[in-house]
Amino acid sequence: MEIIKLGLVDDHNLFREGIKSLLDKMDNIELVLEAVSGKDLLAKLNKLVPDVILLDLEMEEMNGVDATLKIKESYPNMKVIILTMHKEERMISYLMEVGANGYLLKDTNPQELEDAIRSVCDKGFYFNPFVSQALLKGLKNKSNKPPVIGKDYHLTTRELEVLELVTKEFTTAEIAEELFLSVRTIEGHRKNLMMKLEVKNTAGLIIKAVREKIISV
Repeated sequence: MEIIKLGLVDDHNLFREGIKSLLDKMDNIELVLEAVSGKDLLAKLNKLVPDVILLDLEMEEMNGVDATLKIKESYPNMKVIILTMHKEERMISYLMEVGANGYLLKDTNPQELEDAIRSVCDKGFYFNPFVSQALLKGLKNKSNKPPVIGKDYHLTTRELEVLELVTKEFTTAEIAEELFLSVRTIEGHRKNLMMKLEVKNTAGLIIKAVREKIISV
C-alpha cells in the first residue's frame, strides 16, 4: 500500500503532539510537514507537497479559511481536512464548497480521523453524519431561486451515470467496474463534470449536483 504523506497545521504545540502520537499508530500514514499557520504552511509547501493536510481554522498569520482557498488555488489535487472546534453549519458548507475534502471536529475519535484520511485519498471526500446534516441544511437554505436543471450544464447521459455513482461514494475504480469502462475514461468524465459544474473536487461535485437537483439524494 502506498504511503500517505500528511501535513499538520495548528498553532497549539500540545495538540500537534497529540495528533502526532495518533498518526504514529496508523499504518502507511506518515507525517512529513508541520506548520503553525496558513502562512507558515504555504512557505513550506514550496519544498514539500503532502497528499493530505489536516488544517485548523483559527490561527494567526492566515487562518484556515484563507489557507484553504490558497491551497486549492495553487495545489488543486491536495486533499484538505479541516480539523477544528467550530461547529457552525454555514462554515462547514462554505469550506466544503470552496474545496475542503473533509471536516472533523477536534473531539473526533482516532478511528474516524484515520478513516477520513484514507477516504479523502481514496474517494476525494469524507462526510460524517454531522457534516452531511450541515451540508443538507446549507443546501436547503442556500437560495429561494428555482434550481437550475441538469440540461443547462449540458451533461451527457454517461456523465450523469458517473455523477450518480460519485454521489453514492463509488471510487473511480468501482465506477469503472460498474460501467464496464477503463479507469482512465472515468477520470476523464470526472474532469469534464468538474469543469462543467465549475467545482474543484469531488466534494464540491456532490454538493452542487444535489443543490441544483441534477441528482436526487
